[in-house]
Amino acid sequence: MSTHFEGEGNIGSDPQVKVFPTSDNSPPRGILRLNVFFDNPVAVGEGNFEDRGGFWAPVEISRDADTCEQWSQLYQRGMRVMVAGRMIRDQWTGVNNEERSAMKVRARSVGILPYRIDDVVMAQKSSVSDQVVQPSEPLEPAVPEDSFMENEGSCLTSE
Repeated sequence: MSTHFEGEGNIGSDPQVKVFPTSDNSPPRGILRLNVFFDNPVAVGEGNFEDRGGFWAPVEISRDADTCEQWSQLYQRGMRVMVAGRMIRDQWTGVNNEERSAMKVRARSVGILPYRIDDVVMAQKSSVSDQVVQPSEPLEPAVPEDSFMENEGSCLTSE
């Protein structure tokens, strides 16, 4: 059983990558694991906040092994992230054969938020589709900008 999850939090430890071979000739798969604290700041007094109900959760991203390795170099302890995915119950047998379970997030995406970020460097694209044809003249907007203000209320009316 799982439920949709979106949350903002801080990465609490260095990322971990596990690589799994595949049975066919496809590249190996990987799981990138982040431990994230999802806080719940509540205002107390003037400009002060207190965490109420925050929690730690493991966050797992499943991709090809190379992507997981590359992303593990980007995510860092202390980074603020936005996580979207599914909250699922993970079950396993403990060392004394007791049944154990915990909640984890199987992430669809983990976005880095710009808090405490000093610089962003983009890698060069490497595909043929990188060649963008530049127009010889600036393109005109399909609808003049001032027409939005003139017809501002007309979108909300029904005839």
